[in-house]
Amino acid sequence: MSAGLVCLGLVSPVVAQSQSGPTAQRSAAPTSTVVKTTGGKVRGRSLTGYDAWLGIPYAADPTGADRWTAPRAAAAWTGVRDATGFGDRCAQASGWDPGYERTTLTEDCLSLNVYTPHGTRGGLPVVVWIHGGGFTGGAGQDTDPRKFAQQAGAVVVTVNYRLGALGYLNLPELAKESANGAGNYGLLDQQAALRWVRSNVAGFGGNADDVTIAGQSAGGTSVCAQLASPTAKGLFDRAIIMSGSCALTSVTAARTASEAFVRQIGCAGAAGVLACLRGKSTADIVAAQQKAGVRPSVGGAAFPADPATAVPAGKFNRVPVMLGQVTNERALFTFQNYDYAGKPLTAAQYEALVASSYGADAGKVLAEYPVADYATPGQAWTAVQNDDTATVRRTLMGSLSRYVPTYSYEFAENDTPQFASIHLLQQKSDTARAFPFGATHVDDLGYLWDYLGQTLPYDDDELELSNQMIAYWGTFAATGDPNGPHTPRWPAYGTRTDTMMRLVACDTSPASGAPPAACSAAGTGFAAEHRTAFWEGLGA
Repeated sequence: MSAGLVCLGLVSPVVAQSQSGPTAQRSAAPTSTVVKTTGGKVRGRSLTGYDAWLGIPYAADPTGADRWTAPRAAAAWTGVRDATGFGDRCAQASGWDPGYERTTLTEDCLSLNVYTPHGTRGGLPVVVWIHGGGFTGGAGQDTDPRKFAQQAGAVVVTVNYRLGALGYLNLPELAKESANGAGNYGLLDQQAALRWVRSNVAGFGGNADDVTIAGQSAGGTSVCAQLASPTAKGLFDRAIIMSGSCALTSVTAARTASEAFVRQIGCAGAAGVLACLRGKSTADIVAAQQKAGVRPSVGGAAFPADPATAVPAGKFNRVPVMLGQVTNERALFTFQNYDYAGKPLTAAQYEALVASSYGADAGKVLAEYPVADYATPGQAWTAVQNDDTATVRRTLMGSLSRYVPTYSYEFAENDTPQFASIHLLQQKSDTARAFPFGATHVDDLGYLWDYLGQTLPYDDDELELSNQMIAYWGTFAATGDPNGPHTPRWPAYGTRTDTMMRLVACDTSPASGAPPAACSAAGTGFAAEHRTAFWEGLGA
């Protein structure tokens, strides 16, 4: 990620396209950093090439009696609110990401951040970024989209939403309180943020009729959940799913997990379980969810069906979709769960994992992925998980493509520097330096924007790939089609052609005299690379 990628306030072809539509809500770009919103005026900061407004509340403080309730509108204010610093992160445990070394205990956290490039006339496409983190960690401030905003000519909004048990507890008592169903407060927060964007983004130079929701990992899963949510209809115009699934927890499984959380925190058998839970400290909640976690689940009017079944049935908000993954998706998790913990997988553990994960099909999986074919049992397990995951995602691509324009990709730059947390760990850990990550989970984010406040040592070819990816993502946000001038043709996905874009940098020799370049190209090798025919045949 380099300052050399920053476009100095020029209006790009993407911007020109986004301003030409007959329904575009044209608005002048802000003439100062003071902007009027539905809640009151906010003052942001003017920086090199862009303006930023940080920590704007989009919903009210969800604490006390409002803990585990649907988001409500933030209270209005008088005067001009300072919007030059991020709002608090939502409550979460500590982790290995830089900035997350300590537990966060803030519940009053429902804020967002807006970034607008200089040199525009307003009416820009809007990208609303939903961060990842397993629905237990992360914040909008993890993403610094300044170079994307400038190069793509887009307004970018990053969002905080409730996490862990505070975001996804699902109990019958809570379901009685909410027509939208318990278990999805964090997802409902995202919808509240999207409503704020519809009402306010024109004042920041954005087009409220040209909104793309995008997310990676848990953020990508959130995007798919919003695709299938009736109450999200009309809140966005395109969707980008990066390394995310389309599955929510069932009500039955969610209730079981939530009841385990209630026992863990000491509210089981209480005469008033909700009063007991709402009386617990944030520290108690974060500690309890470490031992009894919960995840978003199906239920209520907002999420009446699992997206994994709604999408194949065509029962979703039909907008153009871009989706994809990285080549070695699951290597991060093998490292995190085993090698980083100082307990690399053994051959016996590998076989036990396959047996517990695949049951009657375990023998077939072990025959297809014999441990002897890999340098370590951990690499064998990574290969199994990679290909299983890739098969599910390819099926999703096919389901979406039956109803909406769908553009599929795989990020395959295997020589890339790892994302910030791993890159920093590699500076001091032989285990991290030696681990064969390849292009693993999260590695693609740094090619779109600075992530976790870190600039990584990309070579010139990788910087060109970054330029190319920003062009694709930005053009898709503006038009619903990633194709534009000066980039390789990216065909829409269809099951008959099975064509995806393979995103990769070239390997230009400095002695060659050739300019650095990206070597991305559309192709049909994904199915063979990930042995999808084998996985599709299991259980037959």
